[in-house]
Amino acid sequence: MPHTTHVLGWREWVGLPELGIDRLKCKVDTGARSSALHAYFVEPFSENGRARVRFGIHPLQRRSKPEIVCVADVLDERMVSDSGGHRENRIVIATPIVLGASSWAVEITLTDRDTMRFRMLLGRTAINCRYVVDPSASYLAGKPQLSNTSS
Repeated sequence: MPHTTHVLGWREWVGLPELGIDRLKCKVDTGARSSALHAYFVEPFSENGRARVRFGIHPLQRRSKPEIVCVADVLDERMVSDSGGHRENRIVIATPIVLGASSWAVEITLTDRDTMRFRMLLGRTAINCRYVVDPSASYLAGKPQLSNTSS
């Protein structure tokens, strides 16, 4: 495993530019294997023989406005256990994430996180070998730099 000097806090700002989300508060969770994004509705469909999904996001915590409707290719469907041990079949998409000045593709499951404090959870698979996490710090990466999205 390569040594890294990049440090994240337990919560960070991320951007999901291909989904039309410039900025979203995200919980960085090394205890979670996969990343999850709040989707208040999820509609799978087929387009030109490709599995696609349309889903809605409320990007602001504790608010139902604004609403962003996204469309993405379906990468997979997986059984995922949440923090309470409940298993749920979730659609998985892959999309670029912007964290500070870095960008890379991540796999994200879609689920209703309306009762959760954060609209997105960034799991350990997404941050593997890129960062270490300081659980006493927050927002160390700053706001997503969407104009410079290469890592």
